[in-house]
Amino acid sequence: MFQRRNNPDLPNMEAAPRRDRPLFASHLLAFGLVVLAGCSVAPLPELKPPVPDAWRNAPAGVTPPSADLRGWWQALGDPTLDALIDRALRNNLDVAQAAERLRAARSVNHHSRDGYLPSLHGRTNDVIDPDTTASYFVVGFDAVWELPLFGAWQSAKRASQGQENSASAALRGARVSLVAEVSRRWIELRSAQEQARLLGGIRDALQEKLRLVQVREQLKLAPPVEVAKAQAELARAEAALAEPQQTIIASAQQLAVLLGQPEPDPEWLTPGPQPRLGEWQLTTAPADMLRTRPEIATAEADVLRAAGELGVSRADIWPHIGLGASLQWSTNILSNYRVHTGEAISSFGPIIDVPLFDWGQRVAAAHVKDHELKAAVYAYRQAVLQGVAEAETAMGDLEQLRMREDASQRAVAALDSSMAALRKRAELNLGSHLDVQDGLIENQRAQLELTSAIAARDLAYVSLYKALGGAPMPNPPVPAPKAPGTGSTD
Repeated sequence: MFQRRNNPDLPNMEAAPRRDRPLFASHLLAFGLVVLAGCSVAPLPELKPPVPDAWRNAPAGVTPPSADLRGWWQALGDPTLDALIDRALRNNLDVAQAAERLRAARSVNHHSRDGYLPSLHGRTNDVIDPDTTASYFVVGFDAVWELPLFGAWQSAKRASQGQENSASAALRGARVSLVAEVSRRWIELRSAQEQARLLGGIRDALQEKLRLVQVREQLKLAPPVEVAKAQAELARAEAALAEPQQTIIASAQQLAVLLGQPEPDPEWLTPGPQPRLGEWQLTTAPADMLRTRPEIATAEADVLRAAGELGVSRADIWPHIGLGASLQWSTNILSNYRVHTGEAISSFGPIIDVPLFDWGQRVAAAHVKDHELKAAVYAYRQAVLQGVAEAETAMGDLEQLRMREDASQRAVAALDSSMAALRKRAELNLGSHLDVQDGLIENQRAQLELTSAIAARDLAYVSLYKALGGAPMPNPPVPAPKAPGTGSTD
């Protein structure tokens, strides 16, 4: 650095400088900085998601317009489920963690370029001469500004913006998973309660059948083997009751965890109507899956972050150029003889940090980041393929389960007519009460199959909208104030 010593006791030994030399040096420095600043960041890799032109497993006639995924669970027609999802979005701890991480990422992103702003350091020091004839108190200021050349400014912003986008996608993913999981657990809970009710009816009918068979056996109208068969059927029915009860307990406890509370609400354990899509059909297939699916948004954010890190590593290969200034003032605080007690020294000039012996290591680091960027692009393409596959599978499942539910509904309707006929014949003494119990058992089993079909279709509906990135999309839960003086992300 060029230093000038300001000492009023020293004579002015400098010759009159020529005025054109500083002007020429300033213009040369400015021209060099402009040229270096022109080495801007490399363009982002183009992302071409391999998506199909149309959904292969969507029902015939379904067109892919824009999708509105707000409140998709309301198609299940269960106000209690709507209230549970609202509570879960407010109280779930996973969502709260993701929101805090997003706030942290945004705070870092707002100051991502501060490292390339001028910095000022102040210091004080007591300097004692070796001859112990004087002691000086020194006050100084150092100012350094490393110029953000070779795309370092934009690359640092990209890397930080990628981190924020990734945190935002994580929050989105937490909300999507939460809504889907609450819906799934509630469907399983209500379906298990309905299954328990139907299995209880089958058990009661089998008990009555066993009684009738025992009477017939006492009257020598049925062999003992018929009694044994009826007893075995009753035992299997009683054993089958354990499975829905286990589902009820597990689903209720998981719902409590999802809502951020230690125990389930007592009213959950009271049987209620089963959520059902009813006449709902898939009439539109969302085409903007890439915008809403959190896994794809995360992969895209990773590409942006990797591109920023690559730019920073490439900029680190070249010399670091900056401007520096220093001002130091000292005074003699202890002396054995009278001397001048105040002096000031200032300096100003460019700072150049040239990598020499570690240059190869920096180049290798840049190559590493280049490969990581390519890997991030491949991961993005894989995320898109996975999203398309999950959506196609869910669409196919939903359509097949709709047909299964319709067939089960027709079976129940047919058995209801048959049951009415059996009861009428029993009233006219044209049929036995044993036939009535057999018909009742068959009818209850058909309703049990219908309950399972309804639950399977509901769960396929949940899986579809989870695959499409479905979740409530209200105003962002985390405010994103714009940092002063910031514009676009690059």
